[in-house]
Amino acid sequence: MERKAQITRNTRETRVRVELNLDGAGNVDASTGVGFLDHMLDLLGRHSLIDLIVKAEGDLHVDAHHTTEDVGIVIGQALEQAIGDKRGIYRYGWSIVPMDESLAQCAIDLSGRPAFVFKAKFTGEAIGSFPVELVEEFFKSVATNAKMNLHLACEYGTNNHHIAEALFKATAKALRQAISTDPRNPDVPSTKGTLAG
Repeated sequence: MERKAQITRNTRETRVRVELNLDGAGNVDASTGVGFLDHMLDLLGRHSLIDLIVKAEGDLHVDAHHTTEDVGIVIGQALEQAIGDKRGIYRYGWSIVPMDESLAQCAIDLSGRPAFVFKAKFTGEAIGSFPVELVEEFFKSVATNAKMNLHLACEYGTNNHHIAEALFKATAKALRQAISTDPRNPDVPSTKGTLAG
């Protein structure tokens, strides 16, 4: 059974289309109009081995907030749809990833219940022209719409780019583990028999 999804979201602020394949090779084609976000999406797909196409047009004359948030929303929706009833997956994933002087960790539970915890401090307000607060906004949107528990932390770091990159890579590695199929358990990994919420 193919674990793929294609979702489009159109609002007065943005137009976003996402296609993903959970069983891909990490091929990414991201064009959001926000260069730093495209770079982070490339990392997310490449290190999770999820094939990812993201096309977005947004009100960048205002700022990058709506585009970044809505891309997160649609990626979360696509993940939730592609994962399906979660039968046969590991469900949990975790990772610790260094990026030069920064160290990030991520824990994921594809529980069907959204929860988000973010503990990372940046050392400035922006990475280039990208506001660092949008890193948290992106992941919150993904977690809420994928209906997952997502706990993200950066223990330490001084370079804002490295901190963000470590967070995206850690999420990718944890996600790769959580969505992987478990050869020992073909059932839904829950004593309830369902992970629908």
